[in-house]
Amino acid sequence: MQTHCAPPAAAACIRGDGEHPGLRGRVTFTPCSRGVLVTADISGLPDSETGFFALHIHEGPDCCGEGFPNTSGHYNPEGKPHPQHAGDLPPLVSCGGRAWLSVLTNRFRLGEIIGRTVVIHSHPDDFRTQPSGGAGSKIACGVIRCT
Repeated sequence: MQTHCAPPAAAACIRGDGEHPGLRGRVTFTPCSRGVLVTADISGLPDSETGFFALHIHEGPDCCGEGFPNTSGHYNPEGKPHPQHAGDLPPLVSCGGRAWLSVLTNRFRLGEIIGRTVVIHSHPDDFRTQPSGGAGSKIACGVIRCT
C-alpha cells in the first residue's frame, strides 16, 4: 500500500549550543496517510567516537539558555519506558559532520508536537538506559513551528 504525503506542515530550525555554533539544520514534519514523515538535514556535527547522535522530540517549548534547560524530557504522553517514547527517533549518522535522516512514524500526530522542541544530543542513544537512553548533553535545539 502506498503512503500519501502532503507538503511539510511544520519545521524546526536547529542551532547548536555555545560549544557548537556551527551546528545547524532543519527538521521537517510532513503529514502522511500512515503517520508523520520526519526529515532532518543537519550540518556542523562535531567529531565523535561513534559518529552517531541521538535525536529526540522533547516536551519543552523553547531553546533558551545554555544547555537548553527548557526543553524538559522526551515527548512521552503515554508514560512509556525509553525507547518507546513518542519523541524517540532513530539516531543521526554523521558523515564528515553532515547527517540526513528520513523516517515515517505513527507515534504522534502533527498537532501534538507543534511548539515542542527537537534536540540533538552529544552521544548515541543506547535504547535502554532510563529515562533518556544515556544520550549525553543537549548540543543543538530547535522549536517545532507551523510552516
